[in-house]
Amino acid sequence: MLATQWLENARTVMGEIERTQLDSIRKAATVMADSIQAGGWVHTFGCGHATIPVEEMYPRIGGFVGFHPMIELPLSFFTHITGEMGIHQFLFLERAEGYGVEIMKGYNFDAKDTMWIFSHTGINAVNIDIALEAKKKGMTVVVCGSAAAAKGKVTRHSCGKTIFDLADIVIDSCVPAMDASVDLKGHQDKIGPLSTMAFVTTVWMTIATVAEILAERGVHLHIHPSHNVPGDTTARERLDAALAEYKRRVALI
Repeated sequence: MLATQWLENARTVMGEIERTQLDSIRKAATVMADSIQAGGWVHTFGCGHATIPVEEMYPRIGGFVGFHPMIELPLSFFTHITGEMGIHQFLFLERAEGYGVEIMKGYNFDAKDTMWIFSHTGINAVNIDIALEAKKKGMTVVVCGSAAAAKGKVTRHSCGKTIFDLADIVIDSCVPAMDASVDLKGHQDKIGPLSTMAFVTTVWMTIATVAEILAERGVHLHIHPSHNVPGDTTARERLDAALAEYKRRVALI
């Protein structure tokens, strides 16, 4: 069955992440914990389907304040597919050098912040713009993507580097370069991509480690609670407190 073939491929990638990326995850989580403890942010960015891990972090049940999502609508809302904000426009914009520079002008950043970028291939200009601008501002840049599989690929940015070349810390998603992983009879192209699953896996492995580090330091986390559990009479209060803390912090950017 192709269903179980995809599942086996996914398990293989998750196992490879566990086998090879724990040290990188710990390094990234330590930097992120330092940013959050200092009152700063972990800014998160991706485009296309790489916005999914950004949306998964916060606001999310079990997530906590300290992660700031940066998602540009034209780089994420392409579900019209054709017509307004369709696939053609998206592909143009993610390769348009300078667009990321303009995105960064919309926020205030601090050198104590961390920038966490998701990119499967590492070659498109908008992500590289974001990384370059973040480094100019003194931030640590963490990149998650298919780093090993991207070796030898030619960047689409005039700086001559991929986003993995620019990163201070790389978490390899361990996904094959093609992303799609399952052969289909009678077709040239495979089905069943793995990058989204790998991104979300690394997200929660990293965030769990950030939480562990901060809790060990005695830092109180403003966790986004479930407000759908019968009998939990203080869930809304905890949710309001988390959102109030987010609002306080985000006012600075």
